[in-house]
Amino acid sequence: MGPIGIPELIVIFIVALVVFGPKKLPELGKSLGHGLREFNKAKNELKATWDEQLREAENHLQSSKEELQQPLRETINSINSPNPVHNPGPELITGTEAESAQAENQPKPPVDPPAHSVN
Repeated sequence: MGPIGIPELIVIFIVALVVFGPKKLPELGKSLGHGLREFNKAKNELKATWDEQLREAENHLQSSKEELQQPLRETINSINSPNPVHNPGPELITGTEAESAQAENQPKPPVDPPAHSVN
């Protein structure tokens, strides 16, 4: 079904003139125009309400996203920083932990390569 052209409009007008008569046709046109105006007004109000609700939902999602990203950024920054914030100081390390940490920091003696015997 294509768009309505001039010949189709003339046929519709003649049928409406025969069915409703010349006295009722202007009233019918006025009421049809009034109905279309009301429909467009309601459509525009609905669209404005929809757009407003959509903006509110986007703002809510954006604020939630920012609230979630902030702790993640802090965690990533603390991991990537050269001096992590949450390392316990030497006063918090117990005796056995200090001994094991000191043993790990001691240089290890070089290992001589195995001698190959030639037969």
